[in-house]
Amino acid sequence: MILEALKRSVVGIAFGGILTFIALTIMKLNEYEAGVSEIWMHMGASMLLGIYFGISSLIFGDSGSNLVKKSIIHFLLSYSVWLIIAGMVGWIPLNAPVVIGSSLSFSLLYLLNWFGWFLYFKKVETTLNNHLHKNK
Repeated sequence: MILEALKRSVVGIAFGGILTFIALTIMKLNEYEAGVSEIWMHMGASMLLGIYFGISSLIFGDSGSNLVKKSIIHFLLSYSVWLIIAGMVGWIPLNAPVVIGSSLSFSLLYLLNWFGWFLYFKKVETTLNNHLHKNK
């Protein structure tokens, strides 16, 4: 379990680094200048979120809970971690209209992502069942 969490953390750091590189590329193309401390702070926040999302997927592991319960726990934890980090580094200003809009955007993206994975695994399930029935 610890080794798996470590692997997922490293993958999360990699994704955070890739997203930071994409953001830096956009900044460079738009000729936006930023100081090292600002880049460092945003890259650190991106990597922290990557680590969190890498490890938090363990919630969907082999325990006996149902998918809805796991999804609600994952959503609430993910939203809380994202809101704290995004607020601390200034990705979203901490005023009511922006927090509400950002929360709705986060929830919509989370729902679309969850539904996409749900459909993917349903398709895998159907394919496996068809394969098993064909090979009886």
